[in-house]
Amino acid sequence: MSCQGCESSTIEEARDIVSAVGSTRDKVIPLLQEIQKRHGYLPEDMIEAVSKEIGVPSSEIYGVATFYSQFRSTPMGEHLIKVCKGTACHVSGAEVLISSLSDELNVGEGATTGDGVFTLDSVACLGCCSLAPVVMIDEKVYGKLTPSKIRKVVKGYSSD
Repeated sequence: MSCQGCESSTIEEARDIVSAVGSTRDKVIPLLQEIQKRHGYLPEDMIEAVSKEIGVPSSEIYGVATFYSQFRSTPMGEHLIKVCKGTACHVSGAEVLISSLSDELNVGEGATTGDGVFTLDSVACLGCCSLAPVVMIDEKVYGKLTPSKIRKVVKGYSSD
């Protein structure tokens, strides 16, 4: 099977992924997970190539990918910023932090900055309620934040 518009390296990688994970319809989620593990998101050409390899319409694969929040259709930034929206953080100003970060980075929630440095996301809870409001950048947690504090933290990452 071939993938119109796909480069041979994409087709080869799709075959490699399918060979490692499996080619049945019940393997769509693990296949998507493997693609995202390798690329950090789900490139359209990879979904098309895997679709051809396993004989499942790409529309069905996209349906699965868009249903689950674990899958990304765009590349992630070098640094992932997660703003906690749990009850304690919500009450303590999570929305103000999101707004401040969005203004500072010139990016909306769930998006990546044009330079590819930051992805801004929100999560239901980071489990650090006593530190509310909380933001996690990569694997580091920052608590008791204000808009000015989070802007300073982010500037520290920008100068890496």
